[in-house]
Amino acid sequence: MSVPCYVRTVARSFAVGSKLFRPTVLCSCKDTVTRKMSSRRQTDHLERTANVRRDMELFSARVSDVMNESEAVKRLRLEVPHPDFSFRAGQWVDFFIPGVDTVGGFSICSSPGLLQREGVIELAVKNTHHPPAHWIHTKCSVGSQVAVRVGGNFYFDPQPSDPVVDLLLVAGGVGINPLYSILLHAADLLRHADGHRYTPGHTHLCYSAKNTKELLFKNTIIDICHERPDRFSCDLHVTQQSSDIEQELQPYTISGRISEEELQRYVDSERTLCYLCGPPPMIEKLSSDLQRIGLPEDRILFEKWW
Repeated sequence: MSVPCYVRTVARSFAVGSKLFRPTVLCSCKDTVTRKMSSRRQTDHLERTANVRRDMELFSARVSDVMNESEAVKRLRLEVPHPDFSFRAGQWVDFFIPGVDTVGGFSICSSPGLLQREGVIELAVKNTHHPPAHWIHTKCSVGSQVAVRVGGNFYFDPQPSDPVVDLLLVAGGVGINPLYSILLHAADLLRHADGHRYTPGHTHLCYSAKNTKELLFKNTIIDICHERPDRFSCDLHVTQQSSDIEQELQPYTISGRISEEELQRYVDSERTLCYLCGPPPMIEKLSSDLQRIGLPEDRILFEKWW
């Protein structure tokens, strides 16, 4: 069975089912120098993504809100007023900051629908020594002016004529960001289904973090599952939980890593399309697990971040 055209390039020039639709791997574990690169090179977003398709136009944006998503992650809301600005669920932005030489690269964690409704996008950024992330956590405030440019081959962009698929979204750590965008987009599509638009099948999210405090967006994820339990489900994994799990999270939370047995429950070789995002070792293992249980390689789409 050919893979439907859910991952599209800007030029839309590749054939449906072609392996060229496989998202660009931003960090190849086959590259023996990857883990030996200098600190500067490891954090150079533009170098890492030099061969990844991106829009050419740069858009001005204004920070309209800064929120603490967790102790280590801030969520930015950016107003992007230009009518030509758009993105697909799962893509990232090149992030340009006046006075900061280094260009950031951050996945958009909001849905395309939010941009259409309110003219804003959201980013969730972990605090690190990387200059753009450090600026966001120490200097960014409401009213700050930045510029953004959309890029990335890893996205979910179904068209009305595409066949229905079940989505399996698998995230580790801040790898949740693009998958949360895809989850929100699937929820928007379902809410506005009218027989003429694409209607998604079932969406299941497997999301792993060290503890429940680091599970980003967990309340909204659970709300979506409550809203349509026939179409959305989630398993939230914690690997280093030292305190009791909050009562409201207990029905959804599992201690330990995402297992092959869990994935198997949500895999149909002809209906499932899996998106993975997280640390490279996690992606390598889970990609192998998914293929071992029968999911074709061209239905496993991934993006690796550091």
